[in-house]
Amino acid sequence: MLDLGLHEVAEVMAHDAVVRQTLLGQLAEIEGGGIVNSGAAGEVVLWASRRTADATLAKAFERQVRWITTEAPRADDGTIFHITGTREVWVDSVYMVVPLLVLAGKVDEALRQLIGHAERLQDAGSGLYAHMWDEDSGRLTRAAHWGTGNGWVVAGLARALHLLGDGNADFAAYAQRHARSVIDACLEHRRPDGLFHDVVDDSSTFIEANVAQMLAYATLTGAADGWLPPQYADIGLSLLATARSQIGPAGFVEGVCGAPRFDRQGRSAEAQSFFLLATAAARRVTA
Repeated sequence: MLDLGLHEVAEVMAHDAVVRQTLLGQLAEIEGGGIVNSGAAGEVVLWASRRTADATLAKAFERQVRWITTEAPRADDGTIFHITGTREVWVDSVYMVVPLLVLAGKVDEALRQLIGHAERLQDAGSGLYAHMWDEDSGRLTRAAHWGTGNGWVVAGLARALHLLGDGNADFAAYAQRHARSVIDACLEHRRPDGLFHDVVDDSSTFIEANVAQMLAYATLTGAADGWLPPQYADIGLSLLATARSQIGPAGFVEGVCGAPRFDRQGRSAEAQSFFLLATAAARRVTA
């Protein structure tokens, strides 16, 4: 909603995220089992607090940041865990925490989280991310190179770099290189029809569309912001066109990694969101 300029809707969503904030500080919490997903709601809450000069919203954002930076369960090196009751590091968390930390001015912590996740989850050979790591056993609990998981990484870094602007050259250089390496690793596995397999390097898994949208958002944002070469804009537009071809008569992007278990084709709020994000990013490169 922010990227599309639908500010009235965004403001309503910000207030709802605060209504659903836990005592621990987690915004927009519904299910109660997550540690980090609430971080993705921080940007709109901070934006709304500035738009309306609402001190309640500003304090809610501060509580969310405090939860992520000091109170949420984490490994000895500070890398945050993903699900309550476990000591697991998940690839999804890169999107949930890195942009929030950059937005809060805690760029060194954002870099520490990115490095901690990469050291546990990124495969040095392929450049792709695995899904889950168990801290106690010191091993991957899901080694599959899940497409949506890799999408969370590149989209999260694109968002963080966009929020960073011209600040912190060390973070910018590392994040730009890292995002491009993961984007390129994923693109190697794009199918002739423009889509990807759910596990991008495993053709026995189902075909799905959301990773195309997530890569479209990242490539278009990177091209618009200047940290990716211009040819990535063409790649992004092609990825977005593929996703657009999957929209059904009711307006849903069909055939994505589907909610609630994300283990088969279906629909999801995440997929709808990334289509809108990629569409907004496309407007920036074609303006």
